[in-house]
Amino acid sequence: MSTSNDRTRKSEGLDALLARIAACRACAHALPHEPRPVVQAGQSARILVIGQAPGSKVHASGRAWDDDSGDRLRDWTGLCAEDFYDPERVAHMPSGFCYPGKGEGGDLPPRPECAPLWHDALRAELPQVRLTLLVGLHAQKRYLPRGFAPTMTQAVARWHEAPPGFLPLPHPAWRSRLWMGRNPWFAGELLPDLRGRIRAALDQKV
Repeated sequence: MSTSNDRTRKSEGLDALLARIAACRACAHALPHEPRPVVQAGQSARILVIGQAPGSKVHASGRAWDDDSGDRLRDWTGLCAEDFYDPERVAHMPSGFCYPGKGEGGDLPPRPECAPLWHDALRAELPQVRLTLLVGLHAQKRYLPRGFAPTMTQAVARWHEAPPGFLPLPHPAWRSRLWMGRNPWFAGELLPDLRGRIRAALDQKV
């Protein structure tokens, strides 16, 4: 049985890790702005959201998914903003923690330094996570088995075959509305399953 001192040490470990992530400057040379790593985590979090990288609005606010895409993602999950931003219920760990800047076709991809530096250490500090949402291609490439699916759409369509505790989702950008129109099974089948898994993860006893 864990003691209060054990829990305190674990909490201090997570707090120290989050402080180191906040101070990270590993890719400062390649960013258009001063690094501002965006992450949310609490020792008791049951849901982990792994997305791509903060956009310009999230960079400005410092709050994960604080934009139209976040509104759409919360709608998909059925979570209210209070739960979505409660670090003891939902953790947020993007593939790249800082805003990578704009490219010709939109935001640049996440910086490659972040995930190898921080993901394993942060996941190790989240022992209560029961469901990890892989939002977008970058998260899926890192966490789904090699060869699982050649495209994002096929990966999401095979959500029932994903490793236990993982569920792939498309990125909830404005284009996802067009994608959902072409793939009606997403709203009709996957989203009810997603919301059920979220409720089960949050309600599950330790």
